[in-house]
Amino acid sequence: MPTLSPHEQPEPPRERSGPARPHGLRRTAESFGTDARRYDRARPAYPEALVGRVVEGSPGPEVLDVGCGTGIAGRQFLAAGCAVLGVEPDPRMADVARERGLRVEVATFEGWEAGGRLFDTLIAAQSWHWVDPAAGAAKAARVLRPRGRLAVFGHVLEPPAEVAEPFAAAYRRVAPDSPFGTRSARQPLETYLAGYARIAEDIRATGRFEEPERWRFDWEWSCTRERWLDLLPTTGGLTVLPPDRRQEILDAVGRAIDALGGRFTACFTTLATTAVRRGTP
Repeated sequence: MPTLSPHEQPEPPRERSGPARPHGLRRTAESFGTDARRYDRARPAYPEALVGRVVEGSPGPEVLDVGCGTGIAGRQFLAAGCAVLGVEPDPRMADVARERGLRVEVATFEGWEAGGRLFDTLIAAQSWHWVDPAAGAAKAARVLRPRGRLAVFGHVLEPPAEVAEPFAAAYRRVAPDSPFGTRSARQPLETYLAGYARIAEDIRATGRFEEPERWRFDWEWSCTRERWLDLLPTTGGLTVLPPDRRQEILDAVGRAIDALGGRFTACFTTLATTAVRRGTP
């Protein structure tokens, strides 16, 4: 299954010597606003332990949420007492985030003008893979106050094989030429751990941050058939498909969940790479 995101990671970041990393896949990146309200309704939030750890490790309350989507993570930081500004390239996603109480400026992070503003924390909730890795880390250093924290995090989802394998088989049948269609049914956690290690490399290469830390949070999500089929159309592999092909995949997954009694438990791992900007206040 693909990782989940407020902007879906289509595949783990590739080695630098291989094909382009996900930030170059603009058609997928720009597809999530197709049904922004479903996206906001269906996507899971982030572990409160992660939010609390980021807030406690930051020098102040001002948070910049890069690729904020509909504001799922941003609202959690608002609830924790932070002042949050979102940056989101898709105006449809930004509109929903504003409806939910978030301040949002529409732009890519690379093109966004800070106008001299500085922040205590910069978060990227499963959106950092849509940012140019080298340019993004360098810009994060420029917009963070000294001792400010950069926190890049996201979910890795593993439904049981009884759900993952019918999904993968249906996708290969319906969209054999898609980059998603060649993937295995289940993606090893180690692949995503390697992706977050590469984020640490990008941060380290700026010379502007202290040594990055890597965090991990394991948890479970109980899903009914309705809940899972509400979520799947918001994932990157399905947002770009024509409706009839997407429905064929959903029907196959629905039958698989029915065979499990209409519900299952998905195992989540939420990974984070985080670092503190060098300097003194």
